[in-house]
Amino acid sequence: MNNIKYLFQFILITALLFFFKFIGIKNASVLSGKIFTFFGPFFRSNNISSLNLSKAFPKMDSNQKHKILKNMWFNYGRIFAEYMFIKDFRCAKNFQKNISFENYDEIEKIKNKSEPVIFVSGHFNNFELMAMEIERSGIDLAAIYRPLNNKFLNPFMEKIRKKYICRKQIKKGKSGTKELLKNFKNGTSIALMIDQRVSEGIKCNFFNQKAFTTTIPAQFVKKFGAKIIPVYIERIENFNFKLKFYNSLEFSKNDSIEKITENLNEILEKMILKNPDQWIWTHNRWK
Repeated sequence: MNNIKYLFQFILITALLFFFKFIGIKNASVLSGKIFTFFGPFFRSNNISSLNLSKAFPKMDSNQKHKILKNMWFNYGRIFAEYMFIKDFRCAKNFQKNISFENYDEIEKIKNKSEPVIFVSGHFNNFELMAMEIERSGIDLAAIYRPLNNKFLNPFMEKIRKKYICRKQIKKGKSGTKELLKNFKNGTSIALMIDQRVSEGIKCNFFNQKAFTTTIPAQFVKKFGAKIIPVYIERIENFNFKLKFYNSLEFSKNDSIEKITENLNEILEKMILKNPDQWIWTHNRWK
């Protein structure tokens, strides 16, 4: 039964994506945003998003929550359509003017020192462009990703990611962690999202609620004395994005796993608070 469902999803999604490619990024991004805004509230993940907002902002009124969720779905739809234009974002000079940078000097410092670092961020709008731009800058990078459940769609998305976003893609999981270690020891920097719930993590405060959080960045600090660079992206308007590189965080090897992980959660919170509707609230963060 799942195979039939996944096949139907694959046909529908790929048909939509190729239609979006045909009508161009401007029309595709807006149309996809409207489609997601209409259908998003019917998904189970909309209820999860609403509950997450209530946990993060217990005093927020229903009208404000509705506005954030509406904008989130619109942004989600835009990200979806823009997958078909990732190649253009990476290769075409005219798209590069749509991405501005803050504190780009931090990237130059990393390149000059030739030491691998850990880049951390969350699922902001459009999150795929972060790893793409880091690799484009000349940094040897490996990105952790979670394979899609849909076995028909996953190879299609993996191809896009490996070809245009970040060539070194490492699957999330125990085997992936070993591959991370190998890459880092060989001088490859690591990019990972720290905003999703992980069963192998530890419970740390996240918006004053205990949430399972990955300890991979903290483990690399403890084992290698690795520097951590938080990265944030926001959509300014239409296809204009701003990519911010934070100053490198240098923790002591004497700092506990818990302290480092909670500190990163605090940084993530501040990123979300800047634009609550540009973070994807659909992850079951506090399960």
